[in-house]
Amino acid sequence: MTRTVVESKTRTATLGFDEPFCVIGERINPTGRKKLAAELEAGDFSTVEKDALAQAAAGAAILDINAGVVYNSNPNPNETEPPLMRQIVELVQGLVDLPLCIDSSVPGALEAGLEAAEGRPLLNSVTGEEDRLELVLPLVKKYNVPVVAISNDDTGISEDPDVRFAVAKKIVERAADFGIPAHDIVVDPLVMPIGAMATAGQQVFALVRRLREELGVNTTCGASNISFGLPNRHGINNAFLPMAMGAGMTSAIMNPVALPVTQTKIAAKKAEVAAAGIILPDDLDDETFVTLFGMGSTRSKPGSEMAAIRAANLLMNQDPHGGAWIAFNKEAETGEPTAARGGRRGGGRRRRA
Repeated sequence: MTRTVVESKTRTATLGFDEPFCVIGERINPTGRKKLAAELEAGDFSTVEKDALAQAAAGAAILDINAGVVYNSNPNPNETEPPLMRQIVELVQGLVDLPLCIDSSVPGALEAGLEAAEGRPLLNSVTGEEDRLELVLPLVKKYNVPVVAISNDDTGISEDPDVRFAVAKKIVERAADFGIPAHDIVVDPLVMPIGAMATAGQQVFALVRRLREELGVNTTCGASNISFGLPNRHGINNAFLPMAMGAGMTSAIMNPVALPVTQTKIAAKKAEVAAAGIILPDDLDDETFVTLFGMGSTRSKPGSEMAAIRAANLLMNQDPHGGAWIAFNKEAETGEPTAARGGRRGGGRRRRA
């Protein structure tokens, strides 16, 4: 059985066909998050700290670390991203002991992250583009780490699933030329938005089955891509993830956290309630208020996608005796998640070739 092993200094996350689904937390990424980008340029890592702790508490098995900030003071990421990546990696692994995924398009940042990471991180990513293969695969071999392989090449992203499979096969074969085994390649077959392509779901399910059966590789995806641009994205994601798992997908890069209700939304709802003539008790706290009106929570909690994944693990017999499902629901009832530092142990320092 194919198993991809990712390690921190003290913990191991294993991707495999007979393993529970592996959630890779995506929140430590400034792309599309102007506030976080501004904080990082200013040397403020408070949001990174919060995101690391919240994702660990929500059940992420691996944390993706992306330092892709374009500084206003210096727009050259080749200069700014490597030291920032090192800082974030060192900070995060000082807070939680989850294995890390080093995520960058800048080769210098990838190597800076690999040098700073304890254990055996996952590298994100390599594509089928020739220059990318020549830059990234030597790093994968040098540091003896697994890598995410994204199914696009010099021609871009194809809508034809056969082309995307061919790109994945090319990457696996090129990796073998470097002495990198297939079990250390985690293929991202690229999930298209279902709103733009009606067959997107069917395509990825068929691709995942083929990647498993013909190449014997583990798979991942950007889970929220499937629902992009549509209403009730959580509803779509909650259906997509168990279906992808049933097809053989073994991990996803996603947000495991249901983000807390903001004070702005609470104030707006209270004004709406007051305008409707509803009188609330003076001592009603915000958490009770948002729960009463079905707004969510003022605290970071596991998202609904995490419940769908846990249920699918149980139904696929990857949760012996339902222990993880029972614990997950007890945590939801009490609001006290399992400590971020608990779980399977193993690994150690990074193994070099």
